[in-house]
Amino acid sequence: MKRLIVAITGASGAVYGIRALELLKDVADVETHAILTSSGMRTIVEETDHTPDEVRQLADRVYNHKDIGAAVSSGSFVTAGMLVAPCSMKTLSGIAHSYNDELVVRAADVCLKERRRVVLLLRETPLHAGHIELMAQATRNGAIVMPPVPAFYHRPVTLDDVVNQTVARALDLLDIPLPDIKRWNGTERAAARPRVTPAASIEPAIQFDNE
Repeated sequence: MKRLIVAITGASGAVYGIRALELLKDVADVETHAILTSSGMRTIVEETDHTPDEVRQLADRVYNHKDIGAAVSSGSFVTAGMLVAPCSMKTLSGIAHSYNDELVVRAADVCLKERRRVVLLLRETPLHAGHIELMAQATRNGAIVMPPVPAFYHRPVTLDDVVNQTVARALDLLDIPLPDIKRWNGTERAAARPRVTPAASIEPAIQFDNE
């Protein structure tokens, strides 16, 4: 049984962490350990139809983000690593500088010192030099910085397709492959697939008047 830590912090993109927990419920040999920050819980309410309690119920175990004495705060508690989805710039800064004042950063720092994988779905754009320096420092510490940039070779038709593919690729980095992920199999095979126009199937969030 693999233990995986999944943290949802206060950046846009709470759906990524929620979808990771949803998809991992169907993976028999993975036990999920969730941490939701107070800003992450606010983002869940603002961006999704879920409540924080509903998201907590998706995980096998849940920890208070202020509890730096939780099981996942120790390297002796063996895990397969950690996914921070989404990862706020504040959380990235804490991980880059080992500023362990709360559980998300402490758990990530523990994984890094134990040479376990930490994948950060960093959500911010555009970036200034300070952001880029933080990404570089976190990478030097051993983290994998993975902004959730969507791929289009799998011909996404819905927003769910985009989210699922991004989360599945993040889980690949933690050695948890999902069976339904669409993988690149070469140009010839891709060219043989029927063409789909993704934009026609995704409703824009805002309608503009041309008048």
